[in-house]
Amino acid sequence: MKATEQTIMQVERVINKIAQKFPNLDSSNILTDIHIRVSQDSGELLAFNDDEREITRCVVEQWIESRDEHFYYSVTHILQNNLRKLHAVVERMGILRPFSFVLEDDEKNHVAELYLVDDDTTIISGELLQNLDEDLDSFMEDLLK
Repeated sequence: MKATEQTIMQVERVINKIAQKFPNLDSSNILTDIHIRVSQDSGELLAFNDDEREITRCVVEQWIESRDEHFYYSVTHILQNNLRKLHAVVERMGILRPFSFVLEDDEKNHVAELYLVDDDTTIISGELLQNLDEDLDSFMEDLLK
């Protein structure tokens, strides 16, 4: 699924609203992650803190009753691209580091790690160690030859 201009604008608006709820103060004392929940049926995009308190919500019309079998894969990339685009806003948020943006389905199941911010590290994809087993196996085979 390719994101429409309207979808991109809605996601950017949600990210900016989240950042407004956590202004950068001299001393960040908020300890939380941002849980983004997306519903494939209703198209709702909701953001929560660790205590299940709603931060913001919107309905993304393009996602309403989506029948795309790769829906969450597509949404993951849309959200990651927007978080990457707005990294300056996200990294100024007044949240103790490390903190992350996590994608969940409408049943609160973990789907993907979207964005992790630490003092010296920013990870935009949870797929950093993807295929590590195969790489290590290949390395061992080459080493043992």
